[in-house]
Amino acid sequence: MSGNEAVARAVWDAGTRVAAAYPGTPATEILEYLSLYPDLYAEWSVNEKVSLEVAIGASLAGARGFCAMKHVGLNVAADALMTQTLAGVVGGLVIAVADDVGFSSSQNEQDSRYWGRFAHLPVLEPADSQEAYEMTRAAFALSEQYNTPVLLRLTTRVCHVKCLVSVGERQVVRAADQFTKDPGRWVMVPANAKRHVPEMLARDKALAAAVETSPLNRLEAGSNPRLGFVTSGPAYMHVREAFPDAPVLKLGFSHPVPLGLVRQLADQVEALVVVEETEPLMETEIKAAGIAAHGKDILPAAGELPPHILRRGLAALLGQQPVAADVGQRPALEVFPRPPTMCVACPHLGVYYTLSQLRNVNISGDIGCYTLGAGHPWNALDTCISMGASMGIALGLDKGRGPGDENKKVVAVIGDSTFLHMGMQGLLDIAYNRGNVTVLLLDNRAVGMTGGQENPGSGRDIYGQPAPRVDFAKLVEALGIDKERIHMVDPYQLPVLFKTLREETKRPGPSVIITDRPCVLIDHYQKQQPYEVDEAACTGCGNCVEVGCPAIHVTRRDKAIKPSGKEVELAFVKIETAACTGCDLCVQTCAPKAIRHAVPTFPVSIN
Repeated sequence: MSGNEAVARAVWDAGTRVAAAYPGTPATEILEYLSLYPDLYAEWSVNEKVSLEVAIGASLAGARGFCAMKHVGLNVAADALMTQTLAGVVGGLVIAVADDVGFSSSQNEQDSRYWGRFAHLPVLEPADSQEAYEMTRAAFALSEQYNTPVLLRLTTRVCHVKCLVSVGERQVVRAADQFTKDPGRWVMVPANAKRHVPEMLARDKALAAAVETSPLNRLEAGSNPRLGFVTSGPAYMHVREAFPDAPVLKLGFSHPVPLGLVRQLADQVEALVVVEETEPLMETEIKAAGIAAHGKDILPAAGELPPHILRRGLAALLGQQPVAADVGQRPALEVFPRPPTMCVACPHLGVYYTLSQLRNVNISGDIGCYTLGAGHPWNALDTCISMGASMGIALGLDKGRGPGDENKKVVAVIGDSTFLHMGMQGLLDIAYNRGNVTVLLLDNRAVGMTGGQENPGSGRDIYGQPAPRVDFAKLVEALGIDKERIHMVDPYQLPVLFKTLREETKRPGPSVIITDRPCVLIDHYQKQQPYEVDEAACTGCGNCVEVGCPAIHVTRRDKAIKPSGKEVELAFVKIETAACTGCDLCVQTCAPKAIRHAVPTFPVSIN
């Protein structure tokens, strides 16, 4: 199992009744796997805050509740989290948060262990899939024992790497018959909330004692006492590989830090090294307790800490020459560059091709496949901060414009799922404050960036069953946009898209252009007859290349002199017919009409 699979199995084996999440790499697959298990309710929530609130509600009803998200999602859910840590739980409540150490697919690399300190929560850190299974089950028991939500901190390495996993029997957990009304506990007005602070502080002390004897923490002896390591999560695997003979304090229950165990290790070794990804949280707390230790003074403060990085960082401490590379490590291969790009026939291609043709415009972007519009050949995105931020940033660009920007148009680009996640409030703000902003709402009926998951705009739930589908035009109108300024446009019809966008950006006030074509990777998409290039008719104008479709390949470049004497570059192309889906975008850009339907070829069967 992968770590995500193992967590899902453990959630089911723990007798959990309710699980919720919003898709986000590297945590997405946890809920996908959970939806395959019987006797458990699973849902794609509209955002991470709602997913946590659903799990909290299940806990208050006496059932075990679970939610999963990536690291930036916990920022969204923090409001509910910070209150529930005071109120506590009834049924076990576990929050799996997956940190993207190394920036594999995220805009930042935050360390979610901070939330354990900030919210006074226990933090469990599995190092592999087996531990992900065991610690998930342990987290539910811990939650109920200490009346607290529990944070299960994963990383990309744990989520996606597989190993053999031994699983147990499913636990039968009887939920309470009904929700027990207790306003003094569940209605968190100030007078009630502050009464729970002493309970939270007492829990902190109990947890600090529990970590010293927890079986999730272990002190491993070593034959070489020169260095001792305190580590957690997948960093433990790297330490063991790089320094197999060293004593190691392996922390699975990493917050609160078991300072007694740390002192015990420190007394056995010449130097103590704290290896953690990514922030020096344990290092700071260990030093604050008066224990001498090395950490980020010799190790990188960002990214993963694989064995060759550890050996290099510790060489000086061991009196060795700096290690340039692992012995026997293969040299880096010369690989043809493959920058990320959109899919063949992606409905966003026409949008960014059109935006790239506009002049005098500032474009605020958002989180999704369409973030790739910042790249070549479109270069049609100026900002991208966080989910839903395109709305507020566009309004700020409008209201904050100076003399150099007074004539510039402002466009915001956002996808359907992102709009429902966090964009609606921003559009409401644009409408309410009469922002001079044109919004491109790209509806592709899926959470395309994370693999095509369902959302309230797709018309199906996580089980593939029909569900109410949001009418974006009505929703946008309800948020305050004038009906005459709302347009439904086919993103494959470039002239209509260009005309609508040009006209709306010229008019003052807010407007919304909704594109409506399904993601090419979901079953709603219908492939058409593919195209090919008539090489004899191709003039090398290169217009089709500017669409950015990966099915179009430049076969030859040349130069020519125009009658005006200006030198121009030519790009002769071919279309990978097997990949082409017949979307027609390139045909609309081809001046010499050199792109035509490919002649169908059929396999010949020989009897």
